[in-house]
Amino acid sequence: MRISIVGGGIAGLTCALSLHAAGFQPRVREAARTIEAVGVGINLLPHAVRELAELGLADELAAIALPPQRLSYHDRTGAPVWEEPLGRAAGYDWPQYSVHRGRLHMMLLAAVRERLGPDAVRTGLLFQRFEETADGIRTRFLDRTSGEPTTEDTDLLIGSDGIDSAVRAQLYPGEGPSHWNGVHMWRGIAPFPHILDGRSIVVAGGTPGEKFVAYPIDDPATEGGEALMNWVLEVRHPRSAEALDRSNRRVTPAEARAGLADWSLPWIDLEALAERSSAVFEYPMLDRDPLPRWSFGRVTLLGDAAHPMFPMGMNGGSQSIVDGRVLAWCLARESDPDAALRRYDEMRRPLVNAIVLGNRELGPEAIIARAAEHGGPLPADEAEKIARGYKALTQAEVAQVNGHASWTVPGHLTDGFRPSR
Repeated sequence: MRISIVGGGIAGLTCALSLHAAGFQPRVREAARTIEAVGVGINLLPHAVRELAELGLADELAAIALPPQRLSYHDRTGAPVWEEPLGRAAGYDWPQYSVHRGRLHMMLLAAVRERLGPDAVRTGLLFQRFEETADGIRTRFLDRTSGEPTTEDTDLLIGSDGIDSAVRAQLYPGEGPSHWNGVHMWRGIAPFPHILDGRSIVVAGGTPGEKFVAYPIDDPATEGGEALMNWVLEVRHPRSAEALDRSNRRVTPAEARAGLADWSLPWIDLEALAERSSAVFEYPMLDRDPLPRWSFGRVTLLGDAAHPMFPMGMNGGSQSIVDGRVLAWCLARESDPDAALRRYDEMRRPLVNAIVLGNRELGPEAIIARAAEHGGPLPADEAEKIARGYKALTQAEVAQVNGHASWTVPGHLTDGFRPSR
């Protein structure tokens, strides 16, 4: 069966690896002329790490990522509000990982090219539209190198082309732009001494637009050296009639210093953090309304194309990885591709739509938002209830992650890529 994936990001590449492990030979079409190691930090929760491990990538991931041991919430003064263990420290059979997005992307790309062949990923192909034919789906692209249109025929089309998905736009032509909540995220990376215990994800502040986040994504080669620190400062901007700037503009050093100057956290030198950051970029905090349907015949959506969400609870990338694994499992289990895509839709869409809406209500970060309103830490049982409720919503409780049946399709995963814990 011919399977085409539009979008060569983390979600699309993981989907390609999942389909290959299930016995298929998909092809990936990416609009960018080259795929480069860009971006900042990303967190992979244990349920996503499990899926990458079962694709035989446990060692590669461990070599490029750091396992945080705890999530530490603080108020604007730096005083602790709530703390909980993460990954193996919380009882999961797999760690949680903090990693540079670009390094993760390159790791997945290398695995796809090694396993599926060097031509499995073609770049510079900008998706235009698809058409149903008697034999399947005809996809039309613009070749950005030659400037010429090109077509490809496929049996199944997967739109994994991000929050501004062109595949989604064809399925839902009247949807309009993504939803902005008035918050921009200033994101940077800097060589910096460890903060607190050196293995914490630290979140300080309260509601969106009033938060600071920091965590290490790489450790020094020598003891006592500086880590590579990922940081995010959320700033709220007034809405205007002008179109939202989606250019991911570069924040000037003066702007970064001024924004961080409003904060005083005793365990980190924010002025030094701003000075050491080679580049700081501005990203609007965006999502889209949940869709009533992802799959239409032999076309479906995956990852941010299906469910872009506000970055609460570190779930966006992790859920995209699970999408690919479940989709591959459904295609391997169903003889009819249309039925397989419907089954994938039924299994994933209600769950992830609920997470999108839960993140609009701040997800687990409701703990610090309510603490800011409360004027101090919440009672422990109330904070625990919020944290536990979000894990249940995302099917990420320890027992759920450790105990659910594997999405690996028996008999297809090659001997070189055995599941591991």
